[in-house]
Amino acid sequence: MQGRDMKRSAGIRLAIIVGVSLVLLIPAQMIQGLIRERERTRDGAIAEVSGKWGRGQTLAGPILTVPYNEYTRNKKGKVLSATVRHAHFLPEKLSVTGTVRPEVRYRGIFEVMLYNGKLRMTGEFAPPKGKDLSIDPGDFLWNEAFLSLGISDLKGLKEIVRFQWGDKKVTAHPGIPSKDILSSGVSARVPLRGKRKTYPFSLELDLNGSRNLFFVPVGKETRVTLTSPWPSPSFQGEFLPESRSITAEGFSAGWKVLSLNRNFPQQWTGRNDQIATSAFGVDLLLPVDEYQKTMRTAKYALLFIALTFAAFFLLEVLSDRSIHPIQYLLVGLALVLFYSLLLSFTEHLRFPTSYFLAGAGIVGTIAAYSAAVLKSRALASIVAGIVTVLYGFLYILLQLEDYALLLGSLGLFVILGLFMYLTRRVDWFTVLRTPARAATS
Repeated sequence: MQGRDMKRSAGIRLAIIVGVSLVLLIPAQMIQGLIRERERTRDGAIAEVSGKWGRGQTLAGPILTVPYNEYTRNKKGKVLSATVRHAHFLPEKLSVTGTVRPEVRYRGIFEVMLYNGKLRMTGEFAPPKGKDLSIDPGDFLWNEAFLSLGISDLKGLKEIVRFQWGDKKVTAHPGIPSKDILSSGVSARVPLRGKRKTYPFSLELDLNGSRNLFFVPVGKETRVTLTSPWPSPSFQGEFLPESRSITAEGFSAGWKVLSLNRNFPQQWTGRNDQIATSAFGVDLLLPVDEYQKTMRTAKYALLFIALTFAAFFLLEVLSDRSIHPIQYLLVGLALVLFYSLLLSFTEHLRFPTSYFLAGAGIVGTIAAYSAAVLKSRALASIVAGIVTVLYGFLYILLQLEDYALLLGSLGLFVILGLFMYLTRRVDWFTVLRTPARAATS
């Protein structure tokens, strides 16, 4: 009976340690909530600044639109009413070249990365014909034809937009007469007189934006070439660049898209909501998202607590020492505090520096506390070494995103194997029959 009580006492003690680990998940979750809150604050600051400078930009066009009359007739062919519709024509060729330069702004402690783009667009249109659209040429309102360019955020325009249309230069005005395709942009009336084989065009844009720059491939053949000193691009959208070069000094990229690669024609009448789905371009990402890395780190909190408590329990088993659950709790709180320190530091310092400072502070605290609790500098050094290895292992996991699962699985396999090796000669029946000793003070 006495042996059973002793075994029960050891079991309760282990259960309490597990309970302490689970209780520590509460502050760990609170830390994750704090990280999300600070990230939302950062995103709000970015939205506020970019809303005044220029949000992410998507350029669609130019598109040539010619209004025409659509008649309603009775059975005898007499015209009852006329409605103005719009026929839309896309360019045969479209070429975009430009340079995107990053701009840095600050909102409080938050850094906001913006950009200014100097873009030149050139190309040509074939003369619009109504035959393919079953429209009588006499129904076209040729004098009301206009050229439109979709710009998602007009606040980003820094200079007046002027279209070079053949040998004439026309000034664009805000807004688009027809909302069939584009909801935001500029437009200008263009002449369609005379017999011409093509209508060449060109224009230059001085455009502010933030985060991303996208293009809609409206040309029968669309070519886009971008260069930038931004070292961290992420190519997004429906098409990846045919050629690209990314160095520490910046990037260059070139796209080529044919009309056969997209899901809308070269000419149509009425609405078309499909063209935006074919957009492609580049995200100008921040070199490091500190909040994202901090959140990834915080998700390993339970694993850190479990492994550190396992190390302490192993020391209890292999040495003549005993640790009180309250002391486990204090060590666990120190481990959770690491994530709060890391979050605080990363708002002012780079992530590697923040990680080192937070880790060094916690390792030093746990080592000093362990030396007092275990009354052994040697054992305290072992604890400090174990925690240091764990922090180092986690840092490597954070750097190797593509191989994090593989490396993490191998690491846990090695840790389990090491634990099994060190306890291979331990008689667990004897250990569990041994009553819990009073915690050292």
